[in-house]
Amino acid sequence: MPTHEALRIAQSRSLDLVEITAAAKPPVCKIVDFGKYNYEKQKKEKTQKKNQVVMTVKEIRFNANTDTHDIDFKTKHLRQFILDGHKVKTSVLYKGRMITHPEIGEKLMNEVLEKLTDIAKIESPPKLEGKMLTTYLVPDKHKVQSYKARLAKEQKMREQAEKMQGEKPVAEQPAELPAEETKDNGKQ
Repeated sequence: MPTHEALRIAQSRSLDLVEITAAAKPPVCKIVDFGKYNYEKQKKEKTQKKNQVVMTVKEIRFNANTDTHDIDFKTKHLRQFILDGHKVKTSVLYKGRMITHPEIGEKLMNEVLEKLTDIAKIESPPKLEGKMLTTYLVPDKHKVQSYKARLAKEQKMREQAEKMQGEKPVAEQPAELPAEETKDNGKQ
C-alpha cells in the first residue's frame, strides 16, 4: 500500500508506522505502538544474550622436548577444558636452536592431537608461526556427548561391581573360630 495511506491508517489508530526491513523491495512496515515494539525487541535481545554460550580460549604450551609424563598431564587438562566446552589453543614452543629440528615438535603435536581426537575437532591444522607451532581445537558436541555417556556407563558398572563384592554370600564367608581355639593355634 502507498506510504501516505499507511501513515493515515496508523494515525487514525493512534499507532506508529515502523519500518521492519528497509532492504526489502518494497520495504516492510508494521503499524504498531513503537514504545511497546522497542521494549519487546530489547527484551528479546537480552534473553538471546543471556542464553548465548560464551566460548573462551584456553591455551596450553608445550616445549619441544617435553617429557611423556608432562605431556600426559597437560593433555589431561586439555581434555577437561574441551569437555567443559572451551576452545583450546595448543602450542609447541621452540627455544634456542630447537627450531632447526621442527619435526620433534610436530611429532609431539601429533601425539597430543591423537589423544584428543576422540572428543575434539581440529579447527586449524598445526601451523608454524615464528618459534611456535600452534593449532586450535574445538569440542565436537556429538563426540563429547558419547564420551560422557560412555564414562557414565563405566562408572555405573564399577559401582555395581563394588556392590556385588561388598555382598559376599554367607557360605563363602569364613566362620569365626572361638577364642580358645585361636589361642591353641598360636602356641603350636
